[in-house]
Amino acid sequence: WDFKPVVKTGDLVAPGTIIGEVQETNIVHKIMIPPDVEGGKIKDIKSGSFTIDDIICTLDNGAEISMMHKWPVRIPRPVTEKLNPDIPLITGQRILDGLFPIAKGGTAAIPGPFGSGKTVTQQALAKWSDAEIVVYIGCGERGNEMTEVLTEFPELEDPKTGKPLMERTVLIANTSNMPVAAREASVYTGITIAEYFRDMGYDVSLMADSTSRWAEAMREISSRLEEMPGEEGYPAYLAARLSEFYERAGRVNTLNKDFGSVTVIGAVSPPGGDFSEPVTQNTLRIVKCFWALDAKLSQRRHFPAINWLNSYSLYLDTLNRYYDEKVSPEWNPLRSWAMEVLQKEAELQEIVQLVGSDALPDEEQVTIEVARMLREIFLQQNAFDPVDTFCDMTKQFDILKAIRFYSDQAYAALKAGVITSHIVGLKAKNDLPQIKYVKEYKPEIEGIVRAMESEFTKLREAA
Repeated sequence: WDFKPVVKTGDLVAPGTIIGEVQETNIVHKIMIPPDVEGGKIKDIKSGSFTIDDIICTLDNGAEISMMHKWPVRIPRPVTEKLNPDIPLITGQRILDGLFPIAKGGTAAIPGPFGSGKTVTQQALAKWSDAEIVVYIGCGERGNEMTEVLTEFPELEDPKTGKPLMERTVLIANTSNMPVAAREASVYTGITIAEYFRDMGYDVSLMADSTSRWAEAMREISSRLEEMPGEEGYPAYLAARLSEFYERAGRVNTLNKDFGSVTVIGAVSPPGGDFSEPVTQNTLRIVKCFWALDAKLSQRRHFPAINWLNSYSLYLDTLNRYYDEKVSPEWNPLRSWAMEVLQKEAELQEIVQLVGSDALPDEEQVTIEVARMLREIFLQQNAFDPVDTFCDMTKQFDILKAIRFYSDQAYAALKAGVITSHIVGLKAKNDLPQIKYVKEYKPEIEGIVRAMESEFTKLREAA
């Protein structure tokens, strides 16, 4: 590897100081003084081609530095300070960015029964989240899922650099047919690698698929060691181990005075989709972002099958300022409005199932129609469509705004005495779902809004 020093002989270095760079792929691998080595003055530093074991730098205290260093995986790597997570991790998934955002350096859990789309959601996050490095731990899941990642990622290109996604991805394969002890260690290995890149000043996101298998491996090891079992046979220290793992996430000021972050997203597969089991419950206590996958939604073919009534994100308050500045000051009120409509729909749904939607008052029929548009146009997203798989914040905002425009016009038309069936059957709004699959959507969405406006004007005049 070609090593380029960025410091010179006689410079003072401390633990964590970056002393040189290696261009590995399109990612610059920064070589630093290991955190467990005492600092000092540089006695000698070389440049040129070396293997990772060659000594490239010696300090005046006798320490010899090579391009690689060892670190125990169970001990968190030291940082100067932890910062408040106030920048969102943009994932390109509308339901996550729009309703339940996660911050860089945040923690999230994706629990869900089998076949509800945990792995597809995690792979979508690994593909499109705006982290610079992605660590994907396949911990005790099917081997085919790892092969899928290995075959798909080299073909996909990173929207920011145009290079294959594989170049920024670290895969830790630990499938269900591998030894249990390795499964328990693989999660720690992953988070340590993530911290190593974080110390170079990168934003890293880590996907652990799945933490339930890791907890089961701990249970097995614990029973072999004849320790006292806790709830459901899991070891008594399950909660401590889980929180140790999630605590290592965070946006930090590194030892080199850079900013880096590790965002941890853990999948949880509770047996039978039962969220009251120990792993899900303990994870819930720790993480600030909860994306609950729902088998009912996935059976209805609504993907991503994230249940908007059960999920939550505690990062909203800290991220509001970012959205005001970067997206639009209207974004936060628009988000709250969408959530209100969806909750109202859930309350009305019970009545609809009993007596049908025609028995509802006119206003509530319009509410149900607006909620249907939110569900089908905004929340549903096709992970296999080249355009729809990633949706940026401006597009999300424009789609929401168009639905809000329809909603405001519809209630105004009701007041003017227009018949409900005419409002619900508005022709212009049927073109809105197609916007998701159009790359240059701006002129189209403006055209649809104008068409809706003129149709509503005609309806009001006729009434």
